[in-house]
Amino acid sequence: MNERATLVDRVERLITAFSNGEPLPESNRDELIDDLAAWQATQIEEYRRLQRRGEWPPALPTDVFRFRRIATHSAERDIRVFRSSGTTSADRSSHVYADLALYDLAARTAARHMLFPDLAAMRLVILAPQEDEAPDSSLAYMLARFAEWFGSTSTWVWRDDALDLNAMTRALRESQEAADPVALLGTSFAFVHAEDGLGEHRFELPEGSRVMQTGGYKGRSREVQADVLLSAISERYGVRAPFIINEFGATELSSQMYETTLRDATLGTAGARRLWVPPWVRATPVDPDSLLPVDGEAVGLLRIDDCANVDSVCCIQTADLARRQDDGIVVLGRATGATPRGCSLAADQALGTP
Repeated sequence: MNERATLVDRVERLITAFSNGEPLPESNRDELIDDLAAWQATQIEEYRRLQRRGEWPPALPTDVFRFRRIATHSAERDIRVFRSSGTTSADRSSHVYADLALYDLAARTAARHMLFPDLAAMRLVILAPQEDEAPDSSLAYMLARFAEWFGSTSTWVWRDDALDLNAMTRALRESQEAADPVALLGTSFAFVHAEDGLGEHRFELPEGSRVMQTGGYKGRSREVQADVLLSAISERYGVRAPFIINEFGATELSSQMYETTLRDATLGTAGARRLWVPPWVRATPVDPDSLLPVDGEAVGLLRIDDCANVDSVCCIQTADLARRQDDGIVVLGRATGATPRGCSLAADQALGTP
């Protein structure tokens, strides 16, 4: 077994152990991150330039994915390229895969644990393009898999780059009449379009219905504060606030984090609204200059070490502000102004910029 195959096997066993309810010491994850980072540095020139002595493997800034193909394999082995949303090609990051099996395993395990912990399958209404309409969208790919894994029926209501309000209304009325819970899954801007287009329409979706929203706006709709949108969605669809959760993902990652309130509600527990970090992922707020961990619940830039990122780089430095909250993470939005100094210096080093 070659080194890549050995690492993939270790990641699969880590994720599978979690899904089987086995205890997972953080040391197992941290050792795997170290080994992944060390191997990836031998395969990727841009990441090798960042290597330094010390216990904290360097993280590759997400900006680097905009300018270079970051991969541990040759381009001939690419089977999928995901690209971030953006107004021009220069704005878009690319993430290439030689194999999507780890992505699928991570996505299915996380969604089963956090989004569908109580139901094996349910009706899905999806406010996002179908996979064939957006083949380079990781979200479209993930939601297509959700339809296969979790959907008793699935209705896509975002068609030809617009929201089909009639199809959406029909699907939700059918759910009401059948007293059958439904999951609405889509982007934040799609839910804003629905708010603007549905007018006086109101729904009382059956108990157990839920909403997953994700992503930002990027000029696709008016921007709405998170708490305002949460209240509007709850009032529009008759879904209790704990059952409305955000999913945090990124083109440069293979794993997702979900807000905790839905799972807490199904288990009869309570806690602050925060993002759950899968046990094969390490999420750490870091200092904007040193890129080392901040203390306690101080705000820092969010670094994410994702063991499912075998085909690229597992250690990723974002420009999102975040802080720790109990056993999870709260993301506070993008850092405003110029690129944070630590990210800028690391990106220049990785790209070989003088």
